[in-house]
Amino acid sequence: MRGGGKKLFAAFAGARRGAWHVQTASRRHPVPVSPDARPRVVSLLKKRVRPPQHKRLPNVLSDAEVRALLGCVRNPIHKAGLLLMYACGLRISEAASLEVTALDKVNLVVSVIGKGNKERRVPVAQPVLDELRSLWLTHRNRRWLCPNRRGSAPIPRKTLWNTVRQAAAEAGITRHVTPHTLRHSYATRLLESGVDTRVVQILLGHVNIATTAIYMHLTEPTRTSLKNILDKLMIGL
Repeated sequence: MRGGGKKLFAAFAGARRGAWHVQTASRRHPVPVSPDARPRVVSLLKKRVRPPQHKRLPNVLSDAEVRALLGCVRNPIHKAGLLLMYACGLRISEAASLEVTALDKVNLVVSVIGKGNKERRVPVAQPVLDELRSLWLTHRNRRWLCPNRRGSAPIPRKTLWNTVRQAAAEAGITRHVTPHTLRHSYATRLLESGVDTRVVQILLGHVNIATTAIYMHLTEPTRTSLKNILDKLMIGL
């Protein structure tokens, strides 16, 4: 056996002897445990200790970056889907499956069916509503605001994913951008404008306010005030 092999064998043997001494010592000096506590101790020993989960902060685009991104989207149906995600804070599934009848032109709100089949009403700015109507006139689908090519079903979410990535690249945005980034950016714009966190929670459809609170670190500096804020934020999209 060579010198390196002897050292490795000696280290391995030493580790085994150390483990044997630990086991022997625990047998000689057992820790007293009451009979009632034994089942709990056993269950704790069987549990695996999971490392703490590290939540990443959401990626957010500035208002100028979002406008540049939307300006690179040429397909009117694709643009309508992305516009809904940024101007109304919708999830990609909510924007893709939104029906024409969900838009309330009189009250300036959009009815959204979110997670858990829960419905919420989100205000929509008048400039955005006008833009959505102009985009809808290009296809005039009777049911879907963002239909697929055949007009028989909503646009596939994968299509919106690809559109966002292509538009971000054309706009010169080098950061990782997803459709959900537009939703993050919507929440951040509202908080930057002084909208209460609980109001943003309702608009996003978050059950837990802690989910909404993750946007608070991004801020830089009922209904009527929110409408005025959205009209100013979303003009010219």
